[in-house]
Amino acid sequence: MIRYKKPDKNKALSLSESAKSDLDFTLTLPLTEKSANTVIRNIYESFRMLGEALLTNKGIQSEDHVIPIRELINLDINTKRPLMFLDHLRKMRRNINYYGYMASKKEAGDVLDFARLNFDLIYRRVLDIIKRG
Repeated sequence: MIRYKKPDKNKALSLSESAKSDLDFTLTLPLTEKSANTVIRNIYESFRMLGEALLTNKGIQSEDHVIPIRELINLDINTKRPLMFLDHLRKMRRNINYYGYMASKKEAGDVLDFARLNFDLIYRRVLDIIKRG
């Protein structure tokens, strides 16, 4: 469900900065079997917040997690790994949160690899879009 409201550039910038800060912290966490779920959740949330920032900048409030991720997937940007991985990440986070899935260290490593390769590029693109208006 989507609700339209007044675009808020400052809130969009704040969401973007928070996403970057959270991801930077998550990248410092040691990767173990026990931390895998937390790492995946945190990385997912950082990407979701970037998508939410784009929506906020457009004056759109989403009621679910799919729309912000789709907003990122639809960016016209050349990344080192396909952006469709974000949808896989969304589904993995849903399985962790709602179905008790225990992610492996290898899965979390793959998510970390995606974040390291693509987050800054996506983050800079999101900031450019927001600052352009």
